[in-house]
Amino acid sequence: MSTHISVPPQLLLERILTLEIVRVTERAAVSAARLRGHGNEKAADQAAVDAMRRELNKLPIEGTVVIGEGERDEAPMLFIGEKVGMNAGPQVDIAVDPLEGTTLCAKNMPGAIATMAMADGGTLLHAPDVYMQKIAVGPGYKKGVVELDASPADNVRRLAKAKGVDASAITVLVLDRPRHSDIIQGVRSTGAAVRLITDGDVAGVIHCADPDNTGVDMYIGTGGAPEGVLAAAALRCIGGQMQCRLILDTEEKRERARKMGVNDPRMIYGIEDMARGDCLFAATGVTTGSLLSGVKFRKDVIETETVVMRSVTGTVRYIKAEHRQLEKFHLD
Repeated sequence: MSTHISVPPQLLLERILTLEIVRVTERAAVSAARLRGHGNEKAADQAAVDAMRRELNKLPIEGTVVIGEGERDEAPMLFIGEKVGMNAGPQVDIAVDPLEGTTLCAKNMPGAIATMAMADGGTLLHAPDVYMQKIAVGPGYKKGVVELDASPADNVRRLAKAKGVDASAITVLVLDRPRHSDIIQGVRSTGAAVRLITDGDVAGVIHCADPDNTGVDMYIGTGGAPEGVLAAAALRCIGGQMQCRLILDTEEKRERARKMGVNDPRMIYGIEDMARGDCLFAATGVTTGSLLSGVKFRKDVIETETVVMRSVTGTVRYIKAEHRQLEKFHLD
């Protein structure tokens, strides 16, 4: 008696794509990892971009890059509006950061990742490449427990109350930038701790989703809008809350945003405003950090670690891979 597993046709592609997007971030991570510690951010980023584009163009999708590395046709980048895939299959929105933490990779410091998200066509926020204010917390709290326009100190106290702990038990992750000095001061004034990171706020936001393991309860600060949408896609899969606002402080930026359909420059975006439909998120470690192990080059094997998530099922998979067919990484 033979048995077979049948998968409904509408789920087949999504399930296949869950593994396919892992291949995309794996290739980008390996290409960038070859340039770890070489001090050349541009070359590492370029290597990741080229690998990611190559793999995306092998996928059975009609993909549009809505979050990319620039808004105009700058040849080396996966630019906003670029079409990728084999022009067959589902229409999807794609957000990419082929190498988040270019400086981390160039200096061989912890936490560089290759990351992307894929969602139903028309469901990811089309955001210009500008700065964005962000606040994020993990799952398990009532809606609105923290608010973008509340003070850092107030948000710490509100989160501590919701968690049933003293403010001194809260840790807030902040990008180490001069512009964040008031945030750092505000958080510390409550007795809470600040953990500073030099780069990488996609990974930074994801840390909030698992405070028991990461020790991070909240993320506050200003970073890139593309990273904000990628982080929202991840939180959409694993739970949590996030509020963001684009910083459109010049007429030129407001005009760019208008062209992308952003009509209210002061709008506060929640996770569902930035990633509405079914979405997939993947990130592969380039250098070892608290989220993922970096690429390891062995004699005949390349090892990678990737996290891949899907919003519809809430499934989070960690994939440790040993690659033996090394020519697929374009060693030429």
